[in-house]
Amino acid sequence: MEIRTNYSVKNLNSFSIDAETKYFIEINSEKDIYDFINTEKFKNEELIILGGGNNILFTKNFSGIILHPNIKSISIEFENSDYAIVKAGAAEDWDSFVEWTVNQNFAGIENLSSIPGTVGASPVQNIGAYGVEVKDLITKIDAFNLETGELKTFSNNECNFSYRNSIFKEKFKNKYLITYVYFKLYKNPEFKIHYGDIKNELLKYKELNLKSLRQAIINIRDSKLPKPEKIPNAGSFFKNPIVNKSKFKKLKAEFPEIVSYKIDEYNFKLAAGWLIDFLGWKGKVIGNAGVHDKQALVLINKNNASGLEIIDLAHEIKKSVFDKFGIDLEFEVNIV
Repeated sequence: MEIRTNYSVKNLNSFSIDAETKYFIEINSEKDIYDFINTEKFKNEELIILGGGNNILFTKNFSGIILHPNIKSISIEFENSDYAIVKAGAAEDWDSFVEWTVNQNFAGIENLSSIPGTVGASPVQNIGAYGVEVKDLITKIDAFNLETGELKTFSNNECNFSYRNSIFKEKFKNKYLITYVYFKLYKNPEFKIHYGDIKNELLKYKELNLKSLRQAIINIRDSKLPKPEKIPNAGSFFKNPIVNKSKFKKLKAEFPEIVSYKIDEYNFKLAAGWLIDFLGWKGKVIGNAGVHDKQALVLINKNNASGLEIIDLAHEIKKSVFDKFGIDLEFEVNIV
């Protein structure tokens, strides 16, 4: 267990916000977890679990503990002619893990290529893109209760997955430290290519397979989304809102070009990026914070912005969307 005090997290959050934490503790093994839990001076400190730091915005210094899991490994737990169960450590880089599965010819998460973050963060947020949500591939999760030290294995149902949400983001936020995630991946892929620009991008390749689909996804994302190491950002700042059929009909009548996706007979998902773009926010800069000029969902640290500048911009966008469309956008990013 590595302990640092008054530690800068500037290089540990994708917004590159220069904030400090009272304690920064790196967890490299299950023994480290027990050592941490049994250290008396940490008992009453506020705690945040920080993985890759790709979904967090610091608006001030943090006067508690940031716990940073660093448990890595990938192994095949079970395999037959149809599928494999793969166990991955929480600190494994997500996109590197996706690449590994594709190289093994295990299908399921290739549409989630190029999403920044770690394996352990993927179920917390229930990451999703291009018709795939990670909840549909996760079989179970190993996690430690940070109060009792108990190791619990959560079944898929126990995770309470929903759109960009899970029990680890709500009820058990910062209460359980995920160590391993188990995925069921398939040997006979069912390619999902009817989302966004995937079909057109695939025309560049001679055949459709896991590798060409992964590369197509990477190409699309690279064309629209800035790399955090070049332009500090946390990906999509807002969730796509879900409205009922009645609300959708009213919006469609007033804004015929509104971008939407039918969820079921009663509910529709709206493209938050379209709502924000319609109001002229794309590419707009206020102070040192801005909206990316190719994707209105992405807020950027334009010039060494503070977290407060970014959150103020987010609230202005949120208010303008509500005033125009009557829709209350939710933040996808965690605010500290």
